[in-house]
Amino acid sequence: MKLVFATNNIHKVREASEILGKGFEIVTPAQLGITEDIPETGNTLRSNSQQKADYIFEKTGLNCFADDSGLEVDILCGAPGVETARYAGPEKNPSANIAKLLDEMARREMEASFAREFGIETTRATRKARFRTCVTLIIDGQRHFFDGCMEGEIGRELYGNGGFGYDPIFIPEGRDVTAAQLSEDEKNAISHRGNALRAMSEYLNG
Repeated sequence: MKLVFATNNIHKVREASEILGKGFEIVTPAQLGITEDIPETGNTLRSNSQQKADYIFEKTGLNCFADDSGLEVDILCGAPGVETARYAGPEKNPSANIAKLLDEMARREMEASFAREFGIETTRATRKARFRTCVTLIIDGQRHFFDGCMEGEIGRELYGNGGFGYDPIFIPEGRDVTAAQLSEDEKNAISHRGNALRAMSEYLNG
């Protein structure tokens, strides 16, 4: 089955191809001559995912899917969330995003510490975080949604050269290394996007 994946991110395409298997041909918008940025103006992961899938389906009429992912950090009250890729600006620069995230977390931790020194009750700082993904699949014009999550925490320093995005500072639950230190197979087995894509794969193969 041919499926258009509403991304030109080669890491995502490789992950989807490995999870869906040989029975599926993953095609990117660029391969179909769609080179413009696909709109992402929703205020939730699901709305952004649906918007991207709808855009591709309206352009091509082909079966397609799209994902939107976000990092939720507890001490930042769930930020950056839907702004994960653009946290430090529209350039979507991973290094700038990580630097801003670590700075914001350090500031919140310091504020909480000062508050306790003055006798103000505050929730103890936590570095817990999670990645969430929502995938929208359009088959024969019908939408289907699949969600995935990966729990973990934010480290204080960058480790590892693999992965992309926030992987060098995200430590998955039950691991003592960052997502960037995992092999591609190890990461795919536990990742938020991997979980959502596996749910989609089960549906398609069911």
